[in-house]
Amino acid sequence: MKRIFISGFALLAFFQLKAQNVSKDTTNYENRKLKVEEVNLVSSYYTQNGDNSAVTGGIGSEHLTDIANTIDVKLVKYGQTGIRHTFDIEAGIDHYTSASSDMIDLSANSSASSSDIRFYPSLSYLRENIDKGRSFGAGVSSSSEFDYQSFGANLSFSQKTKDRNGEFTAKFQTFIDQLKLIAPIELRTYGHQGYDSANRNTFVGTLSYSQIINKELQIMLVGDIISQNGYLSLPFHRVYFADGSVHQEKMPDTRLKIPLGIRASYFLGDNIILRAYYRYYSDDWSIKSHTADLEIPVKLTQAFSLSPFYRYYTQSGTKYFKPHGEHTSADEYYTSNYDLSKFNSGFFGMGVKFTPPEGVFGVKHLNTLELRYGHYTRTTNMVSDIVSLNIKFR
Repeated sequence: MKRIFISGFALLAFFQLKAQNVSKDTTNYENRKLKVEEVNLVSSYYTQNGDNSAVTGGIGSEHLTDIANTIDVKLVKYGQTGIRHTFDIEAGIDHYTSASSDMIDLSANSSASSSDIRFYPSLSYLRENIDKGRSFGAGVSSSSEFDYQSFGANLSFSQKTKDRNGEFTAKFQTFIDQLKLIAPIELRTYGHQGYDSANRNTFVGTLSYSQIINKELQIMLVGDIISQNGYLSLPFHRVYFADGSVHQEKMPDTRLKIPLGIRASYFLGDNIILRAYYRYYSDDWSIKSHTADLEIPVKLTQAFSLSPFYRYYTQSGTKYFKPHGEHTSADEYYTSNYDLSKFNSGFFGMGVKFTPPEGVFGVKHLNTLELRYGHYTRTTNMVSDIVSLNIKFR
């Protein structure tokens, strides 16, 4: 079942730019065999509550829980000419239960909608010419669940500046999705065998430039253009009109999104980093939003650090949104999904990281143990919590 929470909450990631001094002498490179450089195991538990479920027309429980597990394996090989080949293999699986999506059939625990399992593998390759500071990348991915299938592909190019203090990156991604058109039970055509399906296509172009300003400050500018076409509604979202009639959500079949962002890292001595992020977003469904994010990693000892963080988000609502019972037959498009309404939100929490030089619990290759907790609140009276554990082997 397509998620009714914002998947970005599942794992909160923060960037860190790194300076690198690269020798022009390639005689020291060895043609080594492919080896495992890093393995990451991540598990998370997410829970949310609210009373504006889109499945029941903008009213009703939004309770949902999700347990996710991913494994990421990075393999590296160096060639004699200073070419670094990196293969990244990732696989994830999560299981969710949802009281709100189960109400597609208007009766709790009555259908397959009450829970689902999603499987999402990906494979990427990066070829880096260390001497020239140039890299090419490509990747493929997929995501499968009961009513949603997604296949993705991406290409990327990066070039460092001559002094290695700046880097330009261009990336293109595409996602080709197919979804089953599972309608609310009272709107189904009886006697019809199985579900109809529809396509949804997403194309993403990204340009970014990172720059080391000085030994304390590093910045990155990021711009995206995202084009979507196909079936962009969710078929199991109800919309109740003012006359009491019930309908399926109906949205335009195209959408253009433009996010612009800036990231910065400022090093306050050896033990404190200020990581800040701002993004402006606009789309042709009339949504505009602002995101401001701050994380402050503090190194307390050689092995132990804390990272408090806070994110503020505000958006205007789409012109197609109205609450329960306010749409009329004069509306060409309509939704009562509060994810598309006007709201403000806050997300705050703490990360705890343990990286002893001799390895966690004395295990040499167990490099990192990190625990993160975040609490999310929204002015539509939705709240959520997430706990994640990251174990890294190197």
